[in-house]
Amino acid sequence: MESPTALPLSPYRVLDLADEKGIFCGKILGDLGADVIKVERPGGDPSRNIGPFYHDMPDPEKSLFWFAFNTNKRSITLDIKTAEGQRLFKKLVEGADFVLESFLPGYLKELGLDYPALSEINPKIIMTSITPFGQDGPYQNYRCSDIIASAMGGLSYICGDPDRPPVRISAEQAYSHAGAQAAVATLIANHYRQATGEGQHIDVSIQECIVWTLMYTIPYWDFGKRPFPRSGNLQSRYSVNYHMVFPCKDGWISCRLLTGLTWGRHQRALVAAMDSEGMAADLKEVDWDRLSYDERPQQDIDHWEEVTMKYFEKHNKAELLEKAREWGLMISPVNTTEDILQYQQLQERDYWVRVEHPELCTAITYPGNYFKSTQPSWRIKRAPLIGEHNIEVYEQELGLSRKEIITLKEGGII
Repeated sequence: MESPTALPLSPYRVLDLADEKGIFCGKILGDLGADVIKVERPGGDPSRNIGPFYHDMPDPEKSLFWFAFNTNKRSITLDIKTAEGQRLFKKLVEGADFVLESFLPGYLKELGLDYPALSEINPKIIMTSITPFGQDGPYQNYRCSDIIASAMGGLSYICGDPDRPPVRISAEQAYSHAGAQAAVATLIANHYRQATGEGQHIDVSIQECIVWTLMYTIPYWDFGKRPFPRSGNLQSRYSVNYHMVFPCKDGWISCRLLTGLTWGRHQRALVAAMDSEGMAADLKEVDWDRLSYDERPQQDIDHWEEVTMKYFEKHNKAELLEKAREWGLMISPVNTTEDILQYQQLQERDYWVRVEHPELCTAITYPGNYFKSTQPSWRIKRAPLIGEHNIEVYEQELGLSRKEIITLKEGGII
């Protein structure tokens, strides 16, 4: 891990008021070296109660969700609903570069902490607001969960099997997409500030972030007036259905029967590999280069897939991946979490990072940097405990006395 002073965002300070809808934005900025101060309500941020938990023991200090999305942050507690809390927050804004928040539009205005108020204190401040549907429009005050944002953004519709209702992706996607796009927007605003000296207010709609990720589906309706097909394990753009995932000896692999002048050679290679083990059956007789799915009945497709599946079920994922290299096959393993942790490519690139958690007397494996660069660019340290840096920030940086801090604590301000 490089020294923070060597990282690209090390000169900057971020005040992170965001809940689970926007905390990924702060993590990205912190990973790149910014000093991110997570401002939690007294007693801890509610997102600390999101599971799963370390050893399945519900505890706001043991949320794996919190660990994952709050690396490289410092934590202070502060009740910004109180007059004293607002005064202290404004004091922090004087020396900050960014404010991240995910309250409903208008909430911070009621507290006197909206962008116009903060820009009076610090004209260079950049505030990034991450909300379900943006700062204006008829849905501006609507609340949402990750699944609602995914559904209303159009992602859910294309997930799942075509003969069943839409489904959600198991891990939260909408919030993560919004956090990543918010980080990009924040850094773009910072680039503008470097040129002009002016701060600005960034308005991020989670719904719009999801719609943006699906831009390749828009032409399906725009030009063909038909929705992008929900495929799941079946693809059905032709008059027949064909599988995209097949079982093998120790799990699943991704593959499909390929035809035509462009792709038929890949199918011929698979049939040749199968034939080398005497398992190609009558697939050797099919002219894959000239075949069109529209010209063959569904029972033919089902038969070819049944023969192919028997071949896959004879081998495990590692064997099939090696055969893909040897024969030039378009096959890939469907990796489990365990597979990914053990994946040689990621290990060789030192992707995984062990982060010490002294409070747990253990170390936890985290995903590493998502890019490589020739200069130091990234760091990782554990997520903070509740109010872990109160003394550090309030006493050493804001100049409050220990007695004042105790009084604030007793009054429920911090």
